[in-house]
Amino acid sequence: MHLDTHEPQLDPAAQRRADRARLLRALKASLAFVLLLVVMFAAQQALDWRAFAVLPQSAPGLVGVLTAPLLHGSPEHLGANAVSLLLLGTLAGAVYPRATVRALPLLWLGSGLGAWLLGEAGSRHLGASGLGHGLLFLVFVLGLLRRDRASIAAAMIALFLYGGMLLTVLPREIGVSWQSHLGGAVAGVVAAFLFRHRDPRPPRRKYSWEIEEELAEREARAAAEDRDQFEPGAPDDVPVLWQRQQEERGVVLRFPRRDEDSR
Repeated sequence: MHLDTHEPQLDPAAQRRADRARLLRALKASLAFVLLLVVMFAAQQALDWRAFAVLPQSAPGLVGVLTAPLLHGSPEHLGANAVSLLLLGTLAGAVYPRATVRALPLLWLGSGLGAWLLGEAGSRHLGASGLGHGLLFLVFVLGLLRRDRASIAAAMIALFLYGGMLLTVLPREIGVSWQSHLGGAVAGVVAAFLFRHRDPRPPRRKYSWEIEEELAEREARAAAEDRDQFEPGAPDDVPVLWQRQQEERGVVLRFPRRDEDSR
């Protein structure tokens, strides 16, 4: 399926440089956020972090909607989220840089609000796993909506790496905040619909047979225009130079019938 790009196409060398620069920017941004999570986890050891977690269905717990993604309960918890955010963040930022920047606030708030609305009273929710789920659903749904080659490839890579996240939006394990997963996933789907047109479609390289078909169509169109130029117009457009005079019709005589003659 061919979808035209809204921006002028670059030459192959310039396109490769632009793709490489966009990938490096996404990687650096994802790596910087992961390092921020590491610093916050180190700071947790000296601070009372419980007030900054999401406390479901309580007004003070709304503070955690903004702060809980920066907190983690263990090094294993931090490591799992750091790897998924690094890979999915780089993938989303490289393919959809504009949409990803606009979607991140929705993913952040969606994961926290999902835990606050659906979590059990008295529990505490923390971690950036909701962001990872939001990025997965963002990339996957954008691939379904846009359907260009880069989008489909990104969706397949995301599913190959973290397809299991499609199931963790439902309750499966005790102690895992599936509510924040579900909130992040819903926010990712909403963000995909809202920002699917923010990034221009990538330039599409044409194959040789496509170029030959375009040249053949162009030649056929030019030949048709030349033929129409020298052909006479339709008969209705030709002016009438003379008209045939209608002859007078003869007079019909009425002859009596035989039975009338016998009378």
